[in-house]
Amino acid sequence: MKLWPLVLLPFACYYQHPLLFSLRHVESLLLWVLPLLGLLCWRRLPGSARVLLAGVGLLLSGQAIEYRLQREGVLAAGPAMQALGRHFVVGYTDIDEVRELAAKGLIGGIYVGRRNVSGRSLPEVRDEIAGLQALRAQVGLPPLIVAADQEGGRVNHLSPLLERLPPLADVSDQPDPGLAAQAYGARQGGALAGLGVTLNFGPVVDLRPPGRAAGDRFSDIPARAIGSNPEGVAEVAAGYLDGLAASGVRGTLKHFPGLGRVSQDTHLRPARLSESPADLAADWLPFRTLAGHAGSALMLGHVTLEALDPQHAASHSPAVVSLLRGDWGYDGVLVTDDLNMGAVYNFGIGRIASEALTAGVDLVLVSYDPRQIYRALYGAATALAEGRLPVSRLQDSTRRLEKLRRFSAAPGV
Repeated sequence: MKLWPLVLLPFACYYQHPLLFSLRHVESLLLWVLPLLGLLCWRRLPGSARVLLAGVGLLLSGQAIEYRLQREGVLAAGPAMQALGRHFVVGYTDIDEVRELAAKGLIGGIYVGRRNVSGRSLPEVRDEIAGLQALRAQVGLPPLIVAADQEGGRVNHLSPLLERLPPLADVSDQPDPGLAAQAYGARQGGALAGLGVTLNFGPVVDLRPPGRAAGDRFSDIPARAIGSNPEGVAEVAAGYLDGLAASGVRGTLKHFPGLGRVSQDTHLRPARLSESPADLAADWLPFRTLAGHAGSALMLGHVTLEALDPQHAASHSPAVVSLLRGDWGYDGVLVTDDLNMGAVYNFGIGRIASEALTAGVDLVLVSYDPRQIYRALYGAATALAEGRLPVSRLQDSTRRLEKLRRFSAAPGV
């Protein structure tokens, strides 16, 4: 018991880590109150416990000061920070906080998830989103991209507020899967548009693996994938995208370069694919077939494609973006998976955000722990100021984002 401050060290090292977000309400109590109690009995503590307690205090103070300075730097809302903000989509738990970010032009979109709709009525959520859009119009900024993750089946984050639909894979057994998928997409898209959503993070076009990997705790691609036949997956996904588009909702092909062969769960740790692009041709067929589809964006997963770029996950890899923009001729919107995920966060969320934008990604997603937006934006702003993030890259990206907004304003095109 004399070394009880040792228990606090891991929490101090990972203070405000996104994977501890669900404990945030007790994290500060544990990390600040207990050391303060220790100070009250400082003279009775052995020397080793005093050293540990001092280490915990220094770690906490350093991280708290750094975070506060970065947050203040972002909220100062200089021109460079605003130029970067349009490329970030953020989740939220505090409407006043996200309202400030939206009004100052420090974000380009919001992510609406389960916590935003739980226990609330559809009019309440719809009016909240509409209020944010009205605020943007008042300050002369473009409408927010409003993103959601409503795949159907296992992932229905806006249900029961919106109708809970079965997995999209169920339409594969219909006589005309493409037509059935279009009806499914139209049904879901109408509900999403009625709430104010403009971008849905679906369909999952990773090919279905034969079983769930031992290291997969959260992704569960076998339950979420449309199927294992690439042509069939492409047909269903195309119909689904057309159905969404009828209501002005754009879909998102995910998670390139594919999670079907991945054994690790990117929510928790890095994952790698050792196969060559030739080996992955079938896995990529749905992505490549639909990459130019008017109704789709494309999400980059946190998987390292060793044959192209062993140093970066696809979400911030120049080589992967070059493959898509160059070899495939894809000029649509690229969005990262959530940068709060363990596969990339521990490398520094500011660094990953800046590298993603430098590589040519258009939207950086910070959803699970919304307050990481300050670290991410600050890191990107530092890269811009130091010349590591070219202004021309942001200008090209802004053009693609404008096309996305025009699509949402003109349903059915």
